[in-house]
Amino acid sequence: MNITTSGLIRWSGLAAIAAGLIFAGIQPIHPADVLASVTTSTWTIIIGLKFAMCLFFLIAITGLYARQAEKAGWLGFAGFALLGVSFWLQTAFVFVELLVLPVIAGPLPGFIDSYLGVVNGHPGEMNIGALVPTYAVLGVCYLLGGLLFGIATVRAGVLPRWPAILLAVAAVITPAAALLPHALQRYAAVPMGIALILLGYSLWSERRGDEVVASRAHAGNPALDQAQTR
Repeated sequence: MNITTSGLIRWSGLAAIAAGLIFAGIQPIHPADVLASVTTSTWTIIIGLKFAMCLFFLIAITGLYARQAEKAGWLGFAGFALLGVSFWLQTAFVFVELLVLPVIAGPLPGFIDSYLGVVNGHPGEMNIGALVPTYAVLGVCYLLGGLLFGIATVRAGVLPRWPAILLAVAAVITPAAALLPHALQRYAAVPMGIALILLGYSLWSERRGDEVVASRAHAGNPALDQAQTR
């Protein structure tokens, strides 16, 4: 099998679908961000899925941008870069949640309360340094990145319009979700997940369609195959 740029972009569509499914699917079953949760098996499974989601998202956003880079312009690049930084930072936070917090739950409960307080809106008493402003930077990059990338995608006209609009809107409404109870805030991620699924499917099916058309063209014109063998 030859590895081609178009093939890699197509496979990134599957990464977008996987990221979207995890992002939207885990919200109703995500354990509470409290000390008692971090040593449970449910926490390990859900946070493990989140860790995989971060990787899938980084692959997905790269493929989505690469597919429309020439037409998305600097606006698309800015959105791509900001979303990349957001999920790069998110990966670090999820890594700590998955592999560090369960280990220190016994000796350092105060740190866990303060760490999870960054997410659940109930800051603990321990000073956790730059983690608080870093999480704020993550949120700003997510908001601006999603908005700019969605607008650039609509303007480029390469990928479907409505999923791109949904992506932009989902990013913008995220700050408003902070006004809701934390248990409901998570559902603001569902529209973003749906947007990723739709964009990823478009990327995957588009490239697959091109390959089918090319295959039929060769089958209907033996001269093409003969020319390629010379």
